[in-house]
Amino acid sequence: MTAAGPTRILLADDHALVRGGVRLILDAEPDLTVVAEAADGAEAVALARTERIDLAVLDISMPRRTGLQAARELSRLQPQVRILILTMYDNEQYFFEALKAGASGYVLKSVADRDLVEACRAAMRDEPFIYPGAETALIRRYLDRAEQGRPLPDKAITDREEEILKLVAEGHTSKEIGDLLFISAKTVERHRANLLQKLGLRDRLELTRYAIRVGLIEP
Repeated sequence: MTAAGPTRILLADDHALVRGGVRLILDAEPDLTVVAEAADGAEAVALARTERIDLAVLDISMPRRTGLQAARELSRLQPQVRILILTMYDNEQYFFEALKAGASGYVLKSVADRDLVEACRAAMRDEPFIYPGAETALIRRYLDRAEQGRPLPDKAITDREEEILKLVAEGHTSKEIGDLLFISAKTVERHRANLLQKLGLRDRLELTRYAIRVGLIEP
């Protein structure tokens, strides 16, 4: 609980049933309250601009903007807002991407009823939260990689290119993408051409297949 009352939470997940279940867990606690809900990452960023929130709980896999993309944008726009990633993916790469995006915790949906409340409280204390069982394995893999002189894997594309790739794969036009990202349609086309060249792909269909393969959109 903050000095001004319960921790005000923004909850983003594209499945209404999941949002309802998570909201029940959080609203049952006297020190936590869900004040806004979003069905995708872009809506989450828009709500964070208008609502007074302390903590954002973001699903990774959402339309328009993923939870990781929304986390990066929130960290830039409102660095005081704490961020938790809620996911069904027990995935090392996602975990490190979440930390780089500014998240202070990573909670598996399968055990949200057990871990989420504590993760919220840890985030508000400025403490990291890693789901039990992951910490040892992740640290061991990280140390093994460092010992062998191997850096953490770099992403093949930039954060902006990733945003555009996701939206192209979802079927949005260049104008729609430009409106969503506050850039011109011409700039979108330039990024799209760069993506095709950089990834060695030919068209939207191949971009879509790539986006599915790297987890940006669900098949």
